[in-house]
Amino acid sequence: MEWAGEATVIARRKHGENAVILTALTREAGLIRGVVPGGASVRRAAMLQPGNRVALRWRARLDDQLGSFAAEPARARPGLMADADALAGLNAVAALVPWALPERDPHPRLADATEALLDEIDAGAPWAERYLRWELVLLDELGFGLALDRCAVSGAHEGLAYVSPKTGHAVTAAAAGDWAPRLIPLPGPLGGTTGGLAEALALTSHFLDRMAAAHIGKPMPAARARLSQRLARGLGRPEISRGPGQRPGPAAP
Repeated sequence: MEWAGEATVIARRKHGENAVILTALTREAGLIRGVVPGGASVRRAAMLQPGNRVALRWRARLDDQLGSFAAEPARARPGLMADADALAGLNAVAALVPWALPERDPHPRLADATEALLDEIDAGAPWAERYLRWELVLLDELGFGLALDRCAVSGAHEGLAYVSPKTGHAVTAAAAGDWAPRLIPLPGPLGGTTGGLAEALALTSHFLDRMAAAHIGKPMPAARARLSQRLARGLGRPEISRGPGQRPGPAAP
């Protein structure tokens, strides 16, 4: 079995004296792992930093084997290590991707969204909104997508105020009626009228927890909670600014 193409390094761990086991996210093959001989050397270790793009060739005798990588540099992202906020963003992405995705299960849309997010962090651009949209893509790709553009009861696009904690569908205040105390307020960054980024991340966290309980069987990585706290406090990055009732735009590509 053989695969070749570009990928983003998600994780690496030492294997024996000189090798590493590399985890990489590809658009075509999904999340793949393999041994990189000599990957623990100083020169190779710099190339195999999480977040960097690499050109890989994966080979294995059988499809279910770990296999081995031949790796060459494609594009470094030094900005991912530029400050504590950028590193926290990288750590959250690098923890959530292998937590959520099974190996060798392609999700091109999520791979594209991951590349766009890491590029913005690397460039030092404001990326809080991109990260929130990335979590929405992750949920959608794993079957827990939120429907926040119209009321599940009336079909209305305006006046959305709540989200069902079970279905992830938006509801207007009028349609919620007596059920409102049982629903989650729709945060401003996602088209509601109250709350900010902290509340938006709490909403996505709720559905990530539901996804964990239903399919993954282990809690969310601690790196995600640490990033959520940083973004909610607005450390080093502007928070999302939307007017009351403004509907969310399309998810990040």
